[in-house]
Amino acid sequence: MSSTPSPASEPVALRLLDREFLIACAPEERDGLLAAATFLDQKMRELRANARTPGFDRLAVLAAISVTHEYLGLRKQHDGADRSVTDGLAALRRKLEAALDAQVR
Repeated sequence: MSSTPSPASEPVALRLLDREFLIACAPEERDGLLAAATFLDQKMRELRANARTPGFDRLAVLAAISVTHEYLGLRKQHDGADRSVTDGLAALRRKLEAALDAQVR
C-alpha cells in the first residue's frame, strides 16, 4: 500500500467519519484495506461518542493508540501460545526418543 500509484496499484476510496480518502493499493490488498478502514471507522465512531473534543485528528490518534494496544496484547498472547506449543512439542519429542531408545535396547 502506498500513497502514489504504481502500475499494479489502483486507487481505493475509504471513508472515515464521513471523510473520503483515496489510497493506492494492489488489487489483492483491496479487500483487506477496506476491512481495515471499516474497523478503524467503527473505532473512531466509538471514541467520538465518548470524547469531549471530537476533532478528526484527535480521534484518529486515539483510535491508532487503541488499535495498537489491542494488537500488541494479541501479539503477546500469540507469542505465549507459540512458546507453549514449542515446549509441548519438545517434551513429546523427548518422550518419543526415550521410547525409541528403550525399544532399540
